[in-house]
Amino acid sequence: MFLQLFGTVVIAGIVGYVSEKSGFTRNGYLPSIIICVGGAFLFYFMRIMFGFRFGAPGVDAIISSIGALIIVPTHWRGRK
Repeated sequence: MFLQLFGTVVIAGIVGYVSEKSGFTRNGYLPSIIICVGGAFLFYFMRIMFGFRFGAPGVDAIISSIGALIIVPTHWRGRK
């Protein structure tokens, strides 16, 4: 279980880097990686506590990271 946590963090960091590199987000490399890791941590602990999952731990990390990248920057973006 502890190795799943490390794998989740690594996969979330990679998703954050790739999303910034590909132009999916424009937050900056470090903020995107932090957002992805935070979302992956949140979903990892939800999976442990409540048994909520999409599939394999790697798939959960990818889906939760992308979800966090979609939710967090649009929530905090200034309205015009």
